[in-house]
Amino acid sequence: MSLQFTDEEFQSAWRELDEPQLEGGWELFTETMGVKIYRLYDKETGLYEYKVFGVLTTCTPELCADVYMDLTYRKHWDGYVKELYEKDFSGQSAIYWEVKYPFPLSNRDYVYVRDRRDLDVDGRKIWVILARSSPETACAEKSGVLRVKDYKQSVALEADGDCGTRVFLNYFDNPGGMIPTWLVNWAAKSGVPGFLTDMQKACSNYKTYCQKK
Repeated sequence: MSLQFTDEEFQSAWRELDEPQLEGGWELFTETMGVKIYRLYDKETGLYEYKVFGVLTTCTPELCADVYMDLTYRKHWDGYVKELYEKDFSGQSAIYWEVKYPFPLSNRDYVYVRDRRDLDVDGRKIWVILARSSPETACAEKSGVLRVKDYKQSVALEADGDCGTRVFLNYFDNPGGMIPTWLVNWAAKSGVPGFLTDMQKACSNYKTYCQKK
């Protein structure tokens, strides 16, 4: 049993597949390739939190969850990853992730914890993965790389009744530093659908990758 995430956090993630929670200022930001992205303005940071609803048409939810959890494989298919690994930091297991940013911006890195649960909800199989930054983890910051200290993400996956997967994704991160608005908007409008497309492709290649290992 994970001590980092509560049962309620897992429940609220999968419930969004049934009833998207969009009260309180959420606005439709963009809709592309069958993916709807909503955003909520965070007054404290001046940044947005995002909720993404879509379907990955060619992969099962269990496969999506396996691919999402496989950090080594992600280094093969996600071109923005510079470093990514899980290790023990002074007795606490956490994930270190360095993300490439376009020149002249500094790369960002994350230290975070995550947990996956494969749920049975009245006979429905739903996969939920939660992650959030872990500033208390004893991982030294690198020179020239900005540490993202405020990051959270939740993913819920369920079969779409055909050969695909219904996806709910909720995320917020505060990348720090002076990031131009155009880049933030690009990351949300193009980066998220692009990530889902890459993820779908990664799912289709996963069996071959596992056989080669």
